[in-house]
Amino acid sequence: MFSALLVIYLLAAVAIIGLVLIQQGKGADMGASFGAGASNTVFGSGGSGNFLTRMTAFFAVVFLVVSLILGNLSTHKAKSQWVNPTSGESSEVTQDSPKADDISEIPASSDKSDNSEEIPQ
Repeated sequence: MFSALLVIYLLAAVAIIGLVLIQQGKGADMGASFGAGASNTVFGSGGSGNFLTRMTAFFAVVFLVVSLILGNLSTHKAKSQWVNPTSGESSEVTQDSPKADDISEIPASSDKSDNSEEIPQ
């Protein structure tokens, strides 16, 4: 669900950018009075302003709602899976190791001498 919302979020952002870039500025209507009146006939007699403005508002609302949902989902995660390697914690599940009380001490052999010059064979 998180990745699907992220894709919708990115598509809404790209749509807003595209719609804003193709909209005409306020000074573009001055050209219609000097003979360029046929430039707005692609989107109907009302021009492209009404259609593009509504689509921009729609994608802006989608962008806002999805960003709030993504923010809510990312802050309410149960626990982070990241483990700091310097803290000595392990993210792997380890099996129960034997306790120190369960291990008997290994008796030291008294029959061997402690000669560091001997090489064991």
